Amino acid sequence: MLEVAIDHDQPSAAVKLFFNRGKGFEQEASVYLPLKSGRITKRLFWMPFGVKTLRLDPLESEGQFTIRHLRFVWLTPWFAHDRLAQRLANMHYKWRNVPKRQVIKALKDQSVESGRSWRDIALETYEATFERFSVQRSYNDWIRGQAKPSKAELAATLDELTFKPLVSVLVPVYNPPLEHLKSCLDSVLGQAYPHWQLCIADDASTDPDVSALLADYVEQDRRVHVVTRAQNGHICAASNSALGLAEGEYIALLDHDDCLAQEALLEMVAALNQQPQARLLYSDEDKLDEGGQRFDPHFKPDWNPDLLLAQNYISHLGMYETALVKEVGGFREGFEGSQDHDLVLRVSAHLRPEQIVRVPKVLYHWRAAEGSTALNSGQKDYTSQAGLNAVADHVAIRHPGAKVEHGEFANTYRVRWPVPTPEPLVSLLVPTRDRVEILKPCVDAILSRTDYRNFELLILDNQSTCLKTLAYMDKVAEQDSRVRVLRWEQPFNYSAINNFGAQHANGDIIGLVNNDIEPINSDWLTEMVRQASRPEIGCVGAKLYYPNDTIQHAGVILGIGGVAGHAHKYFTRHAIGYFTRLHIAHNLSAVTAACLLVRKEIFNEVEGLNEERLAVAFNDVDFCLKVREAGYRNLWTPYAELYHHESISRGADDNAKKRARAAGEVAYMRKTWAEKLDNDPAYNPNLTLVHEDFSLR
Repeated sequence: MLEVAIDHDQPSAAVKLFFNRGKGFEQEASVYLPLKSGRITKRLFWMPFGVKTLRLDPLESEGQFTIRHLRFVWLTPWFAHDRLAQRLANMHYKWRNVPKRQVIKALKDQSVESGRSWRDIALETYEATFERFSVQRSYNDWIRGQAKPSKAELAATLDELTFKPLVSVLVPVYNPPLEHLKSCLDSVLGQAYPHWQLCIADDASTDPDVSALLADYVEQDRRVHVVTRAQNGHICAASNSALGLAEGEYIALLDHDDCLAQEALLEMVAALNQQPQARLLYSDEDKLDEGGQRFDPHFKPDWNPDLLLAQNYISHLGMYETALVKEVGGFREGFEGSQDHDLVLRVSAHLRPEQIVRVPKVLYHWRAAEGSTALNSGQKDYTSQAGLNAVADHVAIRHPGAKVEHGEFANTYRVRWPVPTPEPLVSLLVPTRDRVEILKPCVDAILSRTDYRNFELLILDNQSTCLKTLAYMDKVAEQDSRVRVLRWEQPFNYSAINNFGAQHANGDIIGLVNNDIEPINSDWLTEMVRQASRPEIGCVGAKLYYPNDTIQHAGVILGIGGVAGHAHKYFTRHAIGYFTRLHIAHNLSAVTAACLLVRKEIFNEVEGLNEERLAVAFNDVDFCLKVREAGYRNLWTPYAELYHHESISRGADDNAKKRARAAGEVAYMRKTWAEKLDNDPAYNPNLTLVHEDFSLR
């Protein structure tokens, strides 16, 4: 086991360990380990026989560093096998959620079948779980680049406020480290916004120094109020005790070892003045390591209902209208560990989208102490179960028939929405021209790897002349009653071809499918139908991979590259993504038409794809935005997985005419959607519009 912790000045860092068996150091004889910020990172490796010397490269690029911890630990075989199996079950897409003992057995079975050493197969698979990508800019650099408001600027902002509500900050307390509690309380006393009330509920702390410290703060400032509970009732009961002290129009939630930014309440109230309809506000957040350094910022999207069902992305800092919190019953005992998730689900159910306001600034610092949820949510399995119960309760009340289950990572959840009865007919539209070697695998895979049976497949033939292609289309239509071939005898226009197909479709749901798509999981269409059948949902997109198992499409982010880009492009198939975003269903502004489902009534309502101005590119983005403007939520799901060979049958824009057409489509999008392309509500203004990796702007 290699254990290493390094402080450095890089955006991201990884170490490499090289082995010399007498012939020098070579890349082939090395192990790679991306470092985690602020803590010890570990990985297994196999020490080859005959090693003479080791070399450790602490950074991959020039920079300054300090090695805080470096250790090599010999492991017993059973421990090494257990750790390897655990990581594969947690991190590798092939083994996720497979019991550890079955992982090792399967690897050994694979060894017998392939004739390769099982250890080689195991280590090769384990190696693939260490993601290789670089962050464009470090968070420390980003922080240094942020203009910190002066006292005069903060005072000016305060003077400009016409509405200055009292904000009651709720802090349930139980035996925290005193230095952390002191930092927490000092962060409230140091607020630039003076109209606050600190409501502390001491949940029968057994450390007498806690009550002494709280008494000292009551003496310091008349805005500090403390209630001491006679018996320990855990965080929900304690939070309700704190809520009972609240006199403010709004409450803000603060854990006893976390800290608020100096301008936190001022920024929240300023947002409230700009959007007075707000009854729930939330901000971005980051974490504090043991040394007090900030890391791991979470830059959040605007109101995203499906993301909230999948994880509590709202979290900190949350500020709620007090009357509404009391109306829904405050904090519910029995949901300890995910009480904030339960609260925000119940509160948001009473609100319109415009009453939920995001403040895209880091206003909350979450303490990542050893054993805390901030450091490792897996350390508190009960929080995942409490969150599951909260989501299941929310769904049961509002969406009968839907079922909730644990997601692939701690504190994430999957909702299985019901398929309507009777099952809706789906019309899959597949435009094509020649290239039977592309079309045949696509059509054959859809017909053979799709559990959902009630679909028709319309091959939209755009002037094919290849005899083999024509023969295949005739044959597959004759052999399978679900297949029809329609002829489009016009120059290539992706939008027009699909509009033509939609006119001839018999289905209640339209599926736009490229001719270079191959399903991976057989329930791909069932999952997409479940989502597309929801009344509030518009376009539904799938998770698409290149043939080398890297991400081609995980939703569309507006503004990247000027118009739009694919989220998480080129990340590996097993990558977690930005805050597990690659493994949870969530709302996005747009998804690709390489594999898109939408109800036919919505398709017709927005008058289909724009065939006059967007013949080739961006027609799907434009279509999704029209659907969004019509009042529907677009959604991307990771539970429909397909390969996408990326427009290989159409070719590249490699001549003057094609380049002119592409430039015209970009200009049309910029003119039509203007600032909406640069302000994607499903993204965050602090994240890049240059890259597709969620790095910092």
